[in-house]
Amino acid sequence: MSMLVSAVKAQTKPATRPNVIIIMADDLDSRQLSCYGGQNMKTKYIDQLADEGLKFNHLYASHATCVPTRASLFTGLYPMRHGSFQNHKPVYKNMKSIGHYLGDLGYRVGLTGKDHSTKPKTAFPFDSVGGFQPSCVSSNDAYILDDVQRYITTPGTPFCLFIMSINPHKPWDLGDPTEFNADKLVLPPNMVDTKETRQQFCKYLAEIRRLDDQVGDIVKLLKKTGQDKNTILIFLGEQGPQFPGGKWTCWDYGQRSSMIVRWPGVTKSAETTDAIVQYEDITPTLIDIAGGAPIDTLDGRSFLPVLKGSATAARPYAFGMYNNIPEGPPYPSRNICDGRYKLILNLTPERTYAIKWYNNPGDLGVWKSWQEKASIDATAKTLVDRVTQRPAVEFYDTANDPYELHNIAGDPAQAEKIERYRGLLMEWMMQQKDDGASVDRVYNK
Repeated sequence: MSMLVSAVKAQTKPATRPNVIIIMADDLDSRQLSCYGGQNMKTKYIDQLADEGLKFNHLYASHATCVPTRASLFTGLYPMRHGSFQNHKPVYKNMKSIGHYLGDLGYRVGLTGKDHSTKPKTAFPFDSVGGFQPSCVSSNDAYILDDVQRYITTPGTPFCLFIMSINPHKPWDLGDPTEFNADKLVLPPNMVDTKETRQQFCKYLAEIRRLDDQVGDIVKLLKKTGQDKNTILIFLGEQGPQFPGGKWTCWDYGQRSSMIVRWPGVTKSAETTDAIVQYEDITPTLIDIAGGAPIDTLDGRSFLPVLKGSATAARPYAFGMYNNIPEGPPYPSRNICDGRYKLILNLTPERTYAIKWYNNPGDLGVWKSWQEKASIDATAKTLVDRVTQRPAVEFYDTANDPYELHNIAGDPAQAEKIERYRGLLMEWMMQQKDDGASVDRVYNK
């Protein structure tokens, strides 16, 4: 009998459990990807993934900055609970992450590329894999796939490998911006149309081209090694771009991301889903895929049924927050969205929003060009004031107003929905032990 029990236990972890590769961009405006409607370039390799897998239309970062987003990805927790609720703030020392969870299930968990969010190391026990640039502000994004190939072809145990690109994070000095005609660019409508904006957007697109090429090389490597047959390939866009109104805000241009999942034999080809998913949900999903039991203490929830096609929804709402320190003076915001309607509460609306990167004279000149045009152009002034002077309550219909340019918080027809969403947001903040405006302060290291 004991031998039979042992045999049954051994079978609880199938020998053919899938491998996982996650490719993550850095500061990506996901709407520039042609498979997400981008008009300025053809991202053929990322598009190919979309043609072969499941494309998510509603993936949200809960804090539109790099370190909190990645901490949420790795831990399955919202920022207030993992501790990285300001950019560059490390998680709490007692945190566990995907490295622990999948490691306990017999997976090797590795990371190559951008790694500044993996502190302290005790919270992120990744195998260190060479090949990709770890510094997101480097002017060198050269990569070699030898170490990645060795890692994914090591026999014996399944793997989960995070490949963290530094593209298209600033400085935008990689790739060939001459591929793009600045005068013919289709700029996002929340941007002030200036010469400097168009010049820098060309440089930004050149780095998206580099990102797309990296995705293509990883796909080719998987096929060359035969690992494509039993490997789930996930592409993630991180959060929005470092243009005014993008990264560092609660607007969709900062928080809304992209995710494409190709899982041979499971996800259907060229499918899309409107299921709402947050970065916090990815670790619970990977645990579920690996055969682990749900971890009730995590904030995220598995969306495996969506991947398998047995469900069309994952969660009813996405929640978000923003704390401005250390990027500028305090300017805390909180938000909730249902995939269409979004409520944003600016907790100190009497203040002026500012980011040190916008006001740095040597920093691209985009914001300065916006301010100069705003002094003579009413439309430009509206777009600049939208960034710096915000009301206490913002409410948007993102289906009809995807760049959130028309605040309908004052519409009496929306009053009941706004109050209901405000209540849900307050409940979430209480559950997260989020005290609101007082959280956005300087902390002792």
